[in-house]
Amino acid sequence: MSDKSLYGPTEGSTTCLDLFCIKPGIPFEHAFGELSALLGCIRHLTTEAEMEGDLLAGSAARILSGLAKGLIDDMEPGMSR
Repeated sequence: MSDKSLYGPTEGSTTCLDLFCIKPGIPFEHAFGELSALLGCIRHLTTEAEMEGDLLAGSAARILSGLAKGLIDDMEPGMSR
């Protein structure tokens, strides 16, 4: 079995929330793992916000979803290689 990834690394051209940017050259598998963790946190925070009416959890989920979207947008060009 080969260690070579089917997909390319992150491109590093995407900014998130006008404050953060994705670092170029992160292997796809690592970026995908981080994306999964971000989405898990978003799911937890949105559930908490819905059940408790917690505006802080809702704001945190909004910020994390912006980071997750930025990561997806930056991973996308490597998926077409």
